[in-house]
Amino acid sequence: MILVTGATGTVGREVVRSFPPGAPLRLMTRNPASVTVTRPGTEAVAGDYADPDSLSRALRGVRKAFLVTSRVAGDDDALFLRAARAAGVRHVVKLSAEAVTDVRADDLITRWQRANEDLLRRSGMAWTVLRPRSFMSNCLSWAGPIRSERVVRALYGTSVNACVDPRDIAEVAVRVLTEDGHEGAVHTLTGPEAISAAEQTRLLGRVLGVPLRFEELGPEEARAALLRRHPPELADALLSSAQRQRDGAKAAVASGVREVTGRPPRSFGEWAGDHADAFAAEVIS
Repeated sequence: MILVTGATGTVGREVVRSFPPGAPLRLMTRNPASVTVTRPGTEAVAGDYADPDSLSRALRGVRKAFLVTSRVAGDDDALFLRAARAAGVRHVVKLSAEAVTDVRADDLITRWQRANEDLLRRSGMAWTVLRPRSFMSNCLSWAGPIRSERVVRALYGTSVNACVDPRDIAEVAVRVLTEDGHEGAVHTLTGPEAISAAEQTRLLGRVLGVPLRFEELGPEEARAALLRRHPPELADALLSSAQRQRDGAKAAVASGVREVTGRPPRSFGEWAGDHADAFAAEVIS
């Protein structure tokens, strides 16, 4: 039995889609009714990191687990790893972030991810860490302004990021969970090239067949926008991340996707073409 946590999230649902038929799969989510991706041999169970009994039920009979946590500065990793070890789980595959390798990164999110990786390495179980760059799907936050105004607004629009398609992260995760030889490995996952928000805007416009405009946000405008969605300490962490990107910290392209899957990572143009409907439904004429 393989357990997938965060089964309804950006990467988790792609992991479920990517699993080969017949592999016994258990999906942990707070609300099993929200699971829309199903396959033979799959069961959805209710689980909450803060509920030890629910973790015990979700982990019963599990051999390998895919661990995704998102409560920044919380102790969800510690709670899960303690329960997994008690349940006899042999191998945990952790979704982390490439920023942990940057000595200049000392923001709240990166410190939390570093601490979580340390917990995993000291857990006594076999482990594998996946360290992706930013998700291409983060651009879905632009869908509203694109549909209503044909505009994208972002901070440091010419800075580049070797962002990765979540489907590629998922396919790597599935390989690691179903093949031997990845224990103790760290896989760095990026797209095939570093790309800027301005260039992403141009490519989205080409896919949609409409001209899109890019507007640069200033740091104060960007912070105000972040504060409408996040607490101050998290907004500051995201701004710090953007500044490191401006300084070139996220431009390096890694070979992790090709090494694990045997094929090159998908480009942003491919991702945009496959997700055009999310942006195009109400594009003004």
